[in-house]
Amino acid sequence: MPKTASLRPRRTRLAEPMASLGGLLREWLPRQRWFAGKDRPVTDLGLLSMTELFPGCLHLLVHAGHGTVPAPGGAPPAGDCYQLLLGVREHPAPRLGRALIGQVQEGPLAGRTVYDALHDPRTAQLLLERLRHPGKAGPLRFECDPSRPVPGGLVPRLLDAEQSNSSLVYGDEFILKLFRRIQPGVNPDLEVPGALARQGCGRVPAPVAWFRTTYPYEATLGVLQPFLPGAADGWTLALNALASGDVFTAQAYELGRATAEVHLALASAFPNGAPGENGRTAAAMTERLTAAAHCVPALQPFVPRLRAAFAALATCDVGPPAQRIHGDLHLGQVLRAGREWFVIDFEGEPSRPLAERRSAHSPVRDVAGMLRSFDYAARQRRPWRPEWARRCREAYCAGYAAHAGWDPRKKHGLLRAYETDRAVYEVLYEARHRPDWLPVPMAAIERLAVRGD
Repeated sequence: MPKTASLRPRRTRLAEPMASLGGLLREWLPRQRWFAGKDRPVTDLGLLSMTELFPGCLHLLVHAGHGTVPAPGGAPPAGDCYQLLLGVREHPAPRLGRALIGQVQEGPLAGRTVYDALHDPRTAQLLLERLRHPGKAGPLRFECDPSRPVPGGLVPRLLDAEQSNSSLVYGDEFILKLFRRIQPGVNPDLEVPGALARQGCGRVPAPVAWFRTTYPYEATLGVLQPFLPGAADGWTLALNALASGDVFTAQAYELGRATAEVHLALASAFPNGAPGENGRTAAAMTERLTAAAHCVPALQPFVPRLRAAFAALATCDVGPPAQRIHGDLHLGQVLRAGREWFVIDFEGEPSRPLAERRSAHSPVRDVAGMLRSFDYAARQRRPWRPEWARRCREAYCAGYAAHAGWDPRKKHGLLRAYETDRAVYEVLYEARHRPDWLPVPMAAIERLAVRGD
């Protein structure tokens, strides 16, 4: 274990560690799945906060800029803020090979090897101990629900999944999600499950511990929740059903009921009751379409018809009142344990501002996200089975209507607009991150624009 005295720079000298880490992080960050700026060069990298969490482990908040200038007066700089846990050793263990970031050549950490500490079981165990015993570490605050004690000694494992955050599972009893892209404010993935637990909603695992930072601003950094051992996510179940020839309609119906149950609990937990503002929503959708078409030329031939779908929204039925929703609902955000569906990951779309993700929206937006997910699943097999997706969509909406008291299928103009908006988001996402998948949302764009379904 290295000596730790040099790992403790004063906050007024945060530029010094970047002399050691800056070059390594510029190369390493763009290769991470959760890094949002893959299509833009990192033009500047700044250290916002640095805390020695325990000997040999540094907690960092770094700002990655893409041609922008930090804001004056202490305001958060423009760009993206990322949370990193870095291990620093003279001789790292061979098992950490895939986690290595590199050997420091200069600055106060020269000669040390730096790695992603979440791959280190010792770091993961010490992090759980911090969560089990509330307290402070520099600007970091570790807090918990005293009514839900967490046992010690749980064996950690890092989930190797494609996601925008990082997750550690402890002994198949708890899962810790560490948010990688940090924005000021309370993260919905802490706020919403806690509120739903107080409503008695059993569809969402309740937070048992969490940690946050107070510098350079208040922000949620991670949430510990019960893990559902043996549960399978909806995406995997849907693909297995397609492979075996299962129609999946019974599961889709129950998933619709579960979604409606969560929406009703959200409406009670976050009273809003405001009517939908379709005019403003249509304008925002049109603005997102214009921006996406500028980035993805394949969208441009469909823009006039898509704009018409959004324009029609301004005059159609306003639908159910706006309320807090999931914000990024799809088959990968639901788990089935036994005969029950559970909803997870209330963070929303990480690319959207936190204030927008915490605001009220039409529940039709969540419904549209799930309908698009059925289409995504159906297109994973050849030949494509549009009838499978159509039946799942019908069953899901029927299950939703049975519990919610209103039927998404009867809000045709509203549902079409939200599904179109979701497809536009998917086009932009796939073009940036998974170009091979771009034909999937483009097929939906053609259907929604040309046929007007």
